[in-house]
Amino acid sequence: MFRTVLVATALIAAMPAFAQDAPPPLPDPNDRSDTLTIGAGGAYLPDYEGSNDYKLTPAAAIRGRIGGMAFFSRATWLYLDVIPRGSGRLDFDVGPIAGVRMNRTGKVKDNVVDLLPELDTAIEVGGFAGISLHGLTNPYDTLSFRIDGVADVGGAHKSSVFTPTIAFGTPLSRTNYISASLSADFAGNGYADYYFGIDAADALASGLPIYNPDGGFKNWEFGLLAAQSLTGDLTSGFTLFATGSYSHLAGDFKDSPIVKQRGSASQWLGALGVGYTF
Repeated sequence: MFRTVLVATALIAAMPAFAQDAPPPLPDPNDRSDTLTIGAGGAYLPDYEGSNDYKLTPAAAIRGRIGGMAFFSRATWLYLDVIPRGSGRLDFDVGPIAGVRMNRTGKVKDNVVDLLPELDTAIEVGGFAGISLHGLTNPYDTLSFRIDGVADVGGAHKSSVFTPTIAFGTPLSRTNYISASLSADFAGNGYADYYFGIDAADALASGLPIYNPDGGFKNWEFGLLAAQSLTGDLTSGFTLFATGSYSHLAGDFKDSPIVKQRGSASQWLGALGVGYTF
């Protein structure tokens, strides 16, 4: 299920018109009309967080804008930006987040890691805040700075994750779009113990050494994407997208036996799919 988390993130990032991060190349860059985009495709990505096994998997995503307020999915989380876009070059982005984390909630490919107990789905809620700067190189580009924060309220890892992100996106024309992003994750002690720790029972079941990690800086990630309209315009109809990212685990997360002995700190993702904008 962790694969779905990563894939859905890549899919929604490729939609050229969601929220404040990637305004579409409209004749009016301040357009506030209602819109809806759905996307589907496939990706090649890690079997679980820290794995060196990869699989192909399908995924889907959604984003839109109603009454000036944007909503969008990233991974298995749903975001709502409650501040409509203004008419100036600077916008504030604020709103709630709700979703689930399903890392290692089912069978994994690594035979040793699969001996560890299956984990519960984490139900996470939180919020995000940031700013978006428009019109730096043309009327339609956006440079955004944002921080997301979510906490587990379902009793799984009983901790929190904070993610600062910087992203830049711009259309090259009415038919193609590119963007790049750089982000990092900071996770609490509960997250580190739940997903990367090995207690005595785990060590007995798997043969891996006991490991008690601390939370903190978990990983950084760099992503790129490109989108090409298939029906003449990025603002409606079908769009083909390709995206890829590289992330690297750090600190105690990188040194966990499920990563250092059985997996890899380097995590790659590639995705290809089609979106449709109404």
